[in-house]
Amino acid sequence: MTAEILYGADDLTHLEGLEAVRKRPGMYIGSTDSRGINHLFTEVVDNSTDEGVGGHATKIVVTLHADGSVQVDDDGRGIPTGTHAKSGLSGVELVLTRLHAGGKFGGSGYKTSGGLHGVGASAVNALSHRFDVVVRREGKTHEMSFAHGVPGVFDGPGPDAGFTRQSGLRVTGRTKRTGTSIRYWHDARYFENGAALDVEAVRTKLRNTAFLVPGVTYTLRVAADDAINEETFHYPGGLVDMVDYLAPTGDKPVTGTLLITGDGVYHENAADENGVMRSKVERHAEVEIALRWGTGYERIVECFTNTIRNVHGGTHRRGFERAVLKSIQDAIGKTRGLLKPKEDPPTLDDVLEGMTAVVHVRIPEPQFTSQTKDELSTAGITKVALGVVEKHLKAWTEDRRTKGEAKVVLQKVVDASRVRLTQKQQKDAARRKTALEGAAMPAKLVDCRTTGVSRSELFLVEGDSALGSARMARVSEYQALLPLRGKILNVQKASLADTLRNVEIASIVQVLGAGTGRTFDLNTMRYGRVILMADADVDGSHIRTLLITLFAKYMRPVIEDGRLYAAMPPLHKVMTKGRNPETHFTFTQREMEQKVARLEKAGKTVVKPVPRFKGLGEMDADELWETTMNPATRSVRRITMHDAEAAEAALELLMGEKVEPRRAWLVESSARVDQSAIDI
Repeated sequence: MTAEILYGADDLTHLEGLEAVRKRPGMYIGSTDSRGINHLFTEVVDNSTDEGVGGHATKIVVTLHADGSVQVDDDGRGIPTGTHAKSGLSGVELVLTRLHAGGKFGGSGYKTSGGLHGVGASAVNALSHRFDVVVRREGKTHEMSFAHGVPGVFDGPGPDAGFTRQSGLRVTGRTKRTGTSIRYWHDARYFENGAALDVEAVRTKLRNTAFLVPGVTYTLRVAADDAINEETFHYPGGLVDMVDYLAPTGDKPVTGTLLITGDGVYHENAADENGVMRSKVERHAEVEIALRWGTGYERIVECFTNTIRNVHGGTHRRGFERAVLKSIQDAIGKTRGLLKPKEDPPTLDDVLEGMTAVVHVRIPEPQFTSQTKDELSTAGITKVALGVVEKHLKAWTEDRRTKGEAKVVLQKVVDASRVRLTQKQQKDAARRKTALEGAAMPAKLVDCRTTGVSRSELFLVEGDSALGSARMARVSEYQALLPLRGKILNVQKASLADTLRNVEIASIVQVLGAGTGRTFDLNTMRYGRVILMADADVDGSHIRTLLITLFAKYMRPVIEDGRLYAAMPPLHKVMTKGRNPETHFTFTQREMEQKVARLEKAGKTVVKPVPRFKGLGEMDADELWETTMNPATRSVRRITMHDAEAAEAALELLMGEKVEPRRAWLVESSARVDQSAIDI
């Protein structure tokens, strides 16, 4: 007899306070290798930088001690030392021992900041063997120490000194200075063997931030051989100095550095006190960009949000790239003699060739794809950045004082486009492989800059009409597009010879680059995942079914490894009128009707009739990105072998040679159709 396995409330685990950080440190600092240790430093120095951005600090000193500890000193206002009414803790103890506590949640403490989740300083404390803080504020020096996150007092220097538990903040002296000093020793138990602080990464972080906050001087002090090596970073020229520094060695500038500044307003959903999304709030964004073109071929585009580096860019980079591409293309089209008849306009790659640029936005409550803030996901920033950059570049290309300089850039971009096309023609002529496994890429492929990595993704797009919006919406770094004309061949019925001759199927296999059938090698596939992006209608469902069947028959490992997905574009766009207009996307007729009913019950005026998307091509780039392509907000369905088997069975039933099973299914299914639910 099998023993009964009990599962009750006593089996559940509730992690309190900082214990959640120690249990899953990677969730809070990104990783447990050297990058995670560097992220601890980043969290602390970013808090001091936020004081500098607000005009409250002018000096930040980072000391890397010989014992492995890190110390960050600033001359800002100092962490609040008063008692927090709700918790009964001092402000210092609150922000260092409670997750999601701080002055960056929409209060008056900070206008903009790199922090969002309020876990930075407390996460550092949780993962430290010892953590000391000194706050100089209101004429007093306050001190507090922690051992593994527990407040107390050490009787000597270093993490191995004697420790006594003691709650509360201690006043240890008088001072005329203000600011915060933090020193911590990370706890090696929470990190991989050999993980250590990367001094060069610390140096780069301070240098970059000094460019972004020209009013603050950063000093790095590194203890070595009983001496202190000191470097100072201060750049009054800000982003202009940064572009000069980042530009490749030997790359002569084609133009002077353009400094683009501006601001704008965007709207985003806001939650009420219960966390329920209720309405849209107005946000103000500041955009600062410096860029120049050089004689070389390398492109460098660095992105930052509130001084935090976004390694993978995000919505601000997308707005910048769209604006640059559109502005340069428009200017080339208006300049007589640049393009020859029938020449295609330059692509984004042509425009970015030889460019060095820094994109920096300052916004309240930024949204990122992860706690490490590698990619900005705040949707409204795309339009703000696009508008600011497009306005400036239009004036630059048309103003008689700068028109000559701009024309040099336009000619450079056109030349880059011609070289690219010539090289492509030479490569295509040199390739002689079979239709299915040839190395030549189809001309209609809109490739991404990064292939062969898990983050890259290929969208199989229904028709050329949707390609235009998708091309503007995508992140060119890791999202590739392949438009498909009509419905592909039904491989369930077709012979292998017919399959080999089908142009659309050949294009798919060529782009994936992993072969077919027995020769298919998942390790050589050029993209991390494939996403089927078809219209939200009957034809779109048919196209998805055909594509799923193709993968199941000739590229089955893609499905077995969980790398085939179906996009879920919306069917309706529900909008309201009035002072605070809202936009909602729904995916079925019933969902739309329920949404309209809820909005009208809440006193909103809904625009009628409710617009219905006849296809992906009817969406503009921002709508397509927000609903279907943005990894942070989209919904996709992973295709499983069960889906593949169902697709094969459906094709056999509905398109096979046997008529009787199809007739019987149609008769049986007709009785289940709810005529009132049909959306004509």
